[in-house]
Amino acid sequence: MAKVFTLAEVAEHNTAKDCWLVIDGKVYDVTKFLEDHPGGDEVLLSATGKDATDDFEDVGHSSSARDQMDELYVGNIDISTIPSKSKYTPPKQPHYNQDKTSEFVIKLLQFLVPLFILGVAVGIRFYTKSSA
Repeated sequence: MAKVFTLAEVAEHNTAKDCWLVIDGKVYDVTKFLEDHPGGDEVLLSATGKDATDDFEDVGHSSSARDQMDELYVGNIDISTIPSKSKYTPPKQPHYNQDKTSEFVIKLLQFLVPLFILGVAVGIRFYTKSSA
């Protein structure tokens, strides 16, 4: 019968001299594998103290790497001690106010329409004065 560990017990093993990981509900002592890990020991050390299943699966390990895990197996994790994953919620942002866009257009038109009328008036004055 495999020993069952809590996440707190596994999290205590978080150094280069004593490193345990939780992957797929199982606990692995990867201490002797740190130097041989192709991604470096920092990758394994950063995955301690949590459920490292997603980290492990995201990399896409080979079948031989998965076979090596059998040698490192020390027990199972009590899944009730693993905190549930919280769903990502984006930070609150102010609602985009479309009315501000119309205010900008109105202010722009308040500037451009009189300018256009002035230009037409000057053009008419210039045209009528030169033809007379």
